[in-house]
Amino acid sequence: MASARQVSGPCQAWPEDSGFIREVLDRIGDKWTVLTISTLSGGSLRYSDLQASVPGISQRMLTQTLKHLERDGLLTRTAHAEVPPRVEYALTDLGRSLIDAVRGMVDWAVAHHGEVAGNRAVSAVRGVGRDGAWVRMG
Repeated sequence: MASARQVSGPCQAWPEDSGFIREVLDRIGDKWTVLTISTLSGGSLRYSDLQASVPGISQRMLTQTLKHLERDGLLTRTAHAEVPPRVEYALTDLGRSLIDAVRGMVDWAVAHHGEVAGNRAVSAVRGVGRDGAWVRMG
């Protein structure tokens, strides 16, 4: 008789209907969300300043990311009645509660990007799997 499979990791404590938890993780783990939250951690910014501060983000992706973050209550959008119109984005308390986690991921990426790049280069030559060799750079 087969033994029961042991389930480990954070998912074991989640309710059966855990799809929404995965949706939230998808949102806060998205690269544009991480970069947007870390950029706004310094204070509110206008749209154009935010776009200039997140290299590589398209206008469409920034707009979509901001709408999703506003919908989820992670940031606020404030339109000022001026000519020309001025719109500012700022993190809410909920959004600010993510700053330490987001900075941790960003700091990790900065500290280990060379090692990951080296492993990718090795993988491109040798492949990944039992015969592939992982190297530690640095």
